[in-house]
Amino acid sequence: MSSAGATGNPSNLNWVAPVGQSPEALATVQPEPYIAQFRSEWLNQELQQAQAAVTLDGRRLFFVTRAGEYPADVRANVIEAQLQSVADSAMPFELEVRQTNQLPAIYLNNRLLVTVTAGDTEDNFTPQAQAEIWMRDIQQGLERAKRERQGQFIQRSLIHAIAIIIAILVLNRGLTRMWRRYRQPLQNLFRGPTPEVEPQGSISAMDLLFTLLGTLFRTVLVLGTILYIANLFPFTRQWSYRITEVLITSFTTPIITLTERSYSIIDLTIITGMLIGVVAISGMATNALRSRVLRLAGLNRGAEEAISIVTKYSLIIIGSVVLLQLWGFDITSLTIVASALGVGIGFGFQDIAKNFGSGIVLVFERRIQVGDFVEVGEYVGTVERIGGRSTTIQTLDRIFIIVPNSRFLETEVINWSHRNPVSRLHLPVGVAYTSDVRQVENALLDAAKGHPDVLLVPPPRVLFKGFGSNSLDFELLIWISEPTQQFVIKSDLYFRIFSLLHHIGVEIPYAQRDLHVRSGTLPVQLSPELEQALLKWLDRNGHGNPGEMS
Repeated sequence: MSSAGATGNPSNLNWVAPVGQSPEALATVQPEPYIAQFRSEWLNQELQQAQAAVTLDGRRLFFVTRAGEYPADVRANVIEAQLQSVADSAMPFELEVRQTNQLPAIYLNNRLLVTVTAGDTEDNFTPQAQAEIWMRDIQQGLERAKRERQGQFIQRSLIHAIAIIIAILVLNRGLTRMWRRYRQPLQNLFRGPTPEVEPQGSISAMDLLFTLLGTLFRTVLVLGTILYIANLFPFTRQWSYRITEVLITSFTTPIITLTERSYSIIDLTIITGMLIGVVAISGMATNALRSRVLRLAGLNRGAEEAISIVTKYSLIIIGSVVLLQLWGFDITSLTIVASALGVGIGFGFQDIAKNFGSGIVLVFERRIQVGDFVEVGEYVGTVERIGGRSTTIQTLDRIFIIVPNSRFLETEVINWSHRNPVSRLHLPVGVAYTSDVRQVENALLDAAKGHPDVLLVPPPRVLFKGFGSNSLDFELLIWISEPTQQFVIKSDLYFRIFSLLHHIGVEIPYAQRDLHVRSGTLPVQLSPELEQALLKWLDRNGHGNPGEMS
């Protein structure tokens, strides 16, 4: 029940103080051998605190300090045991301050409870004044403890606990609905207008962060509710007090020491939260810069994205360094850690480091920018975002493809939008050998000039590619300014070309094959009836020579 551990608890030592005597009075009594043994162990305990709290039903009354050879927690445990016994009984109690061995002592029901020493005083009080204050606190604590053990108080506490549980459930349901409603706008606020699209079935870093924050909030809410309800009843309040004190001690005890300064879990949590805040504020500032300044300046999407990425990471680095310096971190002492991380990245995270470096090259080299229409292997689409690890491409089918950054530097990439989006398309066309080539040329040029998306400067051209096995091969060359529409433009032109060629009577041939069957002796002997039927079939199909079919 005290803040110290059970190291010096007499109950753990199978030792009971004589009736009417406190540990202070026992200081003049010759201890038994086993008492002396354990006393030496108490004195050698490095974890013994200088003072211990005296509690009743989980409520702190006052602090006691070491008295002679008896640690503070031993005194606190003896006092708490007597107070708990009186609080649980239905008998009235009487408190009195007397002088014992020239020191004021508090008696409870004519039994010595505690002797106030000079070390117990605080705020320059005399031991007598301190004894009066402690007696008043003890009286108030015992009166409250007896009231809380009555049925009427327990009934009100139960009603209060039920009301708290209902309120928490309603609050949790309301917050869940609000979270579902405003989650996406909040994520978009931090992500910006061009969020990185994750593959189906995966979870993004932002989703993971918000999920962890939601889980942490629910955990704190549930734990706080349990501790609050436990604090309503005198029989469970002491457990609430112990758990609360353990949590406070765990979170406030230093766990790491850097550059002559120790940091507890709370300190590390605050630092982590502030670092997350730096990242969030940097993202919001970058989004404001992109939407309020860069777009009004008339820059293209690639330039906007490059400036935004550089600004965002610069703000994150500068903010993190300043924040760590304010919290006492010596950045120069982290060079060893950075070197170790560099070695780890070099061996264990080669692909990640390679993709990250490739992303930096893409941003600064600007050969591929956001908004460019590119072709990477079998994927054709518009670059939507260049991230630290991968680049997002949106295909013409509105499908997002995540391509590692290193692939843009290791393989050939067609960038239809690089420097000048004007590009030329090739449309092969084959016609029959009996066609008039000039009519074909004019028809192809008419089909190209009649399309609104085909540029007239440079003008369309028709090339006679050669004599194919089944057709005369031509190729229509056109120029367009919208590479993203090239497939639609090709389809429209092929419709127009087929219509014009059909109108002027030009035939588009299909592949032909000639099969020759020469006369000779078959390896099998045919019956006369089958041979006559075969000869009649050859005569009926116009073959004058029944021995040859071409």
